[in-house]
Amino acid sequence: MRKICVVTGTRAEYGLLYWTIKSLHEDAQVELSICATGMHLSPEFGLTFQRIVDDGFRIDEKIETLLSSDSSVGISKSIGLGVISFAEAYERIQPDIVLVLGDRFEIFAATIAALVAKIPVAHCHGGETTEGAFDEAFRHSITKMAHIHFTSTEEYRNRVIQLGEQPANVYNVGALGIENINKLKLLDRKEFEAAIDFKLNTRNLLVTFHPVTLDHASAESQFKALLVALDKLEDTTIIFTKPNADTDGRIIISLIDEYVARNTHKAVAFISLGQLRYLSAIPFMDAVVGNSSSGLLEVPSFKVPTINIGDRQQGRVKSVSVIDCKPEPSEITAAIEKALSAAFRSQLVDMENPYGTHNASDKIVEVLKTQNLQGLVKKQFYNLLFQK
Repeated sequence: MRKICVVTGTRAEYGLLYWTIKSLHEDAQVELSICATGMHLSPEFGLTFQRIVDDGFRIDEKIETLLSSDSSVGISKSIGLGVISFAEAYERIQPDIVLVLGDRFEIFAATIAALVAKIPVAHCHGGETTEGAFDEAFRHSITKMAHIHFTSTEEYRNRVIQLGEQPANVYNVGALGIENINKLKLLDRKEFEAAIDFKLNTRNLLVTFHPVTLDHASAESQFKALLVALDKLEDTTIIFTKPNADTDGRIIISLIDEYVARNTHKAVAFISLGQLRYLSAIPFMDAVVGNSSSGLLEVPSFKVPTINIGDRQQGRVKSVSVIDCKPEPSEITAAIEKALSAAFRSQLVDMENPYGTHNASDKIVEVLKTQNLQGLVKKQFYNLLFQK
């Protein structure tokens, strides 16, 4: 029986991994372990580890890494604490494979500890670029420490190979979030309004904005620019989802709370909508606004416009439904007007999501169960021949 350990640090990430975890949990050939860490264990972010338990899964280890600070020093200390704690957890669990997703600092810590313990790592969503955030460096570093790779597009698969990874161990499975769209029974408008206890309006926007961690002291000014643009809108409901525990994330959270307090008639905010409410919201939105990766990966499946602000997602594959703009009030206002125009929306009718339409978990579970682990941790660099 193969022992597979899944690491999850946020509710959003767990939502992406849910179907893979479920399949592993139900497979008689697999012994599943789950390590919950990061924001899952924070009261400030809703103690979302309880969602994992409510779904019927056992959490084998709770790895405390998230200190009550979003400063650079605080996050660096969290990484160090995470490496220590994951090393101890792996010693107790003794997994054959560790499965991780994405680019967050707690996942970086979990991967470092697995590498040192000589445990093969399988990594989802490698090869992607987010040039405005230090997540970019974390993701590529995780790729170089990982041994099995599940990418969301063929372009990203090629990039992982370009980083020296063996092509036979790099699988393009599509974006994991597509599976939630395929399998979840989404709420209708009335059910969704009841679920958020708020009425939708003539126009509706879903807003998620994260700090751009490689910009200095920009979180406040960039988010205020967005709020200025939102203030100009009439007959519009604004649904905010709050940012992750990134550097300066609390600045944005504070600004959201202040804005909602001043605009209770048109704005509402949530720490997290969760996968069901989030995906259910999108068909009723006139646009999704901010700089979240979901606006690029999942939202295009609904043929809804995404207004992508700033350079946090710079370098990612984008569909025609994505409108890029600078974090300036006039630019954001112009992007919203474009997204609402009939001419732009008519272009989205026949478009396809570049991140696929299939269920990623089927391929991921198959590979995790059958991959030959013998000698896998002794990686060889795959050289591409470049013509001078």
